[in-house]
Amino acid sequence: MAAGPKVSTCLWFDTEAEEAAKLYVSLLPGSRITGISRYGKGSPMPEGTPMMVTFELAGTAYMGLNGGPHFKHSEACSIVVNCETQGEIDRLWAALLDGGGKAQRCFWLKDRFGLSWQIVPSQMGEWMNNPDPVAAARVFSVMMGQVKADIAALEAAYRG
Repeated sequence: MAAGPKVSTCLWFDTEAEEAAKLYVSLLPGSRITGISRYGKGSPMPEGTPMMVTFELAGTAYMGLNGGPHFKHSEACSIVVNCETQGEIDRLWAALLDGGGKAQRCFWLKDRFGLSWQIVPSQMGEWMNNPDPVAAARVFSVMMGQVKADIAALEAAYRG
C-alpha cells in the first residue's frame, strides 16, 4: 500500500472496517476506498481478514482498523457532515441509521457500527455566529429541541 496523507483519522473496529468504509464512501460524493491490507498467517485475526482499510470521505482521509473488541467508539469523536439541503440531511440520516443505528439529540446519531455522526445544515455556522445574539439564541433553542435537523424550522428561528 502506498504512503498515505500526512494526517488522517484512524477508526477502530472489531471486524467491520471494510463494511463500514463501503457504506461511508457510498454516501458522500468525492469518497473512495484507497486501500485494504489483510492479516496474514499467525496474526491475531484469521488470515485474509481486512486489517486496515484506508478511505476518503469527501476528500478527507480515514483509516479503519480491525483490531478486535478491545475499544469502542464514543461520542468523544464524531464525523461532522455539513449538508446544503434538507434532502441531503434526510438521505444521510436514513442511511446511517439503517441496520441498527440510533438517533440522538441536536443532529447527532450513532450508526450501526457505533460511530457517532453529526448531520448538520451548512448554514448553522452563519446562524450561530450571527452578530445578533437574540437570533443566535433562537436558533440554538430550536436546535436543542430537534433530533434530526429541520432546516425550515431553524431558518424560521433565525429570521425571527
